[in-house]
Amino acid sequence: MYADDETIRRILTSTGDTWAVVGLSGNRSRAAYGVAAVLQGFGKRVVPVHPKAETVHGERGYASLAEIPFPVDVVDVFVNGELAGPVADEAAAIGAKAVWFQLGVIDEKAYERTRAAGLDMVMDRCPAIEIPRLG
Repeated sequence: MYADDETIRRILTSTGDTWAVVGLSGNRSRAAYGVAAVLQGFGKRVVPVHPKAETVHGERGYASLAEIPFPVDVVDVFVNGELAGPVADEAAAIGAKAVWFQLGVIDEKAYERTRAAGLDMVMDRCPAIEIPRLG
C-alpha cells in the first residue's frame, strides 16, 4: 500500500547512492546493522545516524541528519513509529530525495507530508528484502 514496485525500484536504482540510516549503531544484533551491510554491498554509501554518532561499517556517524555535512539522497528509518514522523520531516528539511521506513514503521500522516513535500517514500518495507526481489 505504501510501496509500489516502481517507487521501490526508483529509490534503489536511480535516486542516489548516499543513504543516511537513522538508528544505525555498532550493535551487530540490530537489524539496521545487517541492512546497512546489504546496502553497502549494493553500492550505497551508508551514513550512520544515531545519538552515539558511532563509526559503523567504516563510515563516520552523526548524531542527527542536520549534522551531516554533505547531501543525502535517501533517509532509511529504523526508529519506532512515534519517532519516525519527525525524522521524515527532517529528511525533507535537509533536501533528501526519498524516505524509507523499515518493516513495522508506519506513520500515515508522515507519509502524506513527505509525499506532499515532493519526496518519494516507502513504508513498512526493507531494502535488504527488496534488492534481491527486484533483481
